[in-house]
Amino acid sequence: MTHSFDWTAAYPSQRSPVFARNVVATSHPLAAQAGLRMLQAGGNAVDAAIATAAMMTIVEPCSNGLGSDAFCILWDGTQLHGLNASGPAPAAWTPEYFAAKYGADARTPPKRGWDAVTVPGAVAGWAALHARFGKLPFADLLAPAIETAERGYAVPVVIQGKWRNAANLPELTSQPGFAQAFLPRGRAPQVGELFTFGEAARTLRLIAQSQGEAFYRGEVAAAVEAFAREHGGVITAADFAAYQPEWVTPISRDYRGYTLHEIPPNGQGIAALIALGILEKFDLGALALDGVASQHLQIEAMKLAFADVYKHVAEPRSMRLSPAQMLADAYLARRARLIDPRRAQDYGPGHGPQGGTIYLSAADASGMMVSFIQSNYMGFGSGVVVPGYGLSLQNRGHGFSLDPASDNLVGPGKRPFHTIIPAFLTKAGRPVMSFGVMGGDMQPQGHLQTLVRMLDYRQQPQAACDAPRWRWNGGTLNAEQGFPAATAQGLRELGHRVEPFADSYQDYGAGQFIWRLDEGQGDAALQGYAAASDPRRDGQAAGF
Repeated sequence: MTHSFDWTAAYPSQRSPVFARNVVATSHPLAAQAGLRMLQAGGNAVDAAIATAAMMTIVEPCSNGLGSDAFCILWDGTQLHGLNASGPAPAAWTPEYFAAKYGADARTPPKRGWDAVTVPGAVAGWAALHARFGKLPFADLLAPAIETAERGYAVPVVIQGKWRNAANLPELTSQPGFAQAFLPRGRAPQVGELFTFGEAARTLRLIAQSQGEAFYRGEVAAAVEAFAREHGGVITAADFAAYQPEWVTPISRDYRGYTLHEIPPNGQGIAALIALGILEKFDLGALALDGVASQHLQIEAMKLAFADVYKHVAEPRSMRLSPAQMLADAYLARRARLIDPRRAQDYGPGHGPQGGTIYLSAADASGMMVSFIQSNYMGFGSGVVVPGYGLSLQNRGHGFSLDPASDNLVGPGKRPFHTIIPAFLTKAGRPVMSFGVMGGDMQPQGHLQTLVRMLDYRQQPQAACDAPRWRWNGGTLNAEQGFPAATAQGLRELGHRVEPFADSYQDYGAGQFIWRLDEGQGDAALQGYAAASDPRRDGQAAGF
């Protein structure tokens, strides 16, 4: 009989940054090591990122899967590129479809089941990245994930906790295929217990052999359509076949001599840019880092940003305001003047009419840097898993609105409002940091808080990652364990409704950061990177 450990963390701990010329950072060690295998085999940072992402679908299924969406920002050695690999609504998804099925009073598509499933974009994103930037054969990149899915792996502590929680949700466990895939013994795996995922390995092999074509225009797409039809869904193989990811130009905003880059809408990355544009009007560095005044300004700036984002951000062709209008300096200055340093406020949008996620970063000795994020949205997503293929499908359709007045109204072929956002930092046009923070609407809040710590207060990336965070929740402010009690009380005295929430994995985000030591001005092969990985997850930064 094996020894029965208590796997809970007994003491607070801190990590040291990892220094290396080639590095991968993500939320599971096996995935980081899969990426390193590609770098050691002569691949580049894109090869490493794809291998890591594929492995993450196997080792962290409570956050992402083969049915995920994805986004990427990468520095190719000369310039930045953005990739939007979020999928659209099925052709049958009209407002009338949902009204007939769920009633005229429904405000969003359902959270779980087939009517939450949009076309998954992650696999197409891997193929697009490889076709444009990869060095190694595509099949080589998926080999570590296939091996691990067939051989199995010991389930780690944080992932097991989220898996266990999901296994207690009938809204998930009742979905077709879920229990067969993720409750192999009638329950969630225990910490250290072996989990194998042979059906997902089969699908990965099909993807590897066909550069993803079997997924979108072959056997896998046909299986999705058949399973959907059997259980009342309307997504089809034709919806899959019509999909292509989109190369996009990142949007940006200067802050303290650096430039933050985000993917443009339909994602919420613009929220971080708006908040930083507002904070630029204040001298945060003159205030105490963890003091009431600094934290209050950051919280208020974030609230102002969300007021605009939730009103206006959607599929770009449906937005009545452009990102440029939302980021105009004169407008942000007007918004900044609304902040009262003596009291908390509730804000509306300033203009007129209008999670479960994984993040990874990879960088190589040539200077290529990749910021990549992949998600099923709410934990296991829709809960639907296509049998025989281990295809766990996301629930991004729940991100649509059914309000006819909304820019984000559901429609055929339309992409929903998205929460997942990779980020990238440059200085004078040269690469500085590839980074991201997971966790629904915590993501732009994490971007804001960690960048302020690094750029206003000179905290190194791992320290900025380790620091306790707050999360604004649309009325209340959650303060993470370890947040200074005096600061929390001071915020209450300003009118903030501060409440603790003791679930750091789900509710305060988890980040990965790779900072280029020469800030792009010299030879990365000689100086390398400093990498940080969030202690709120099971992951690591690993390099050589």
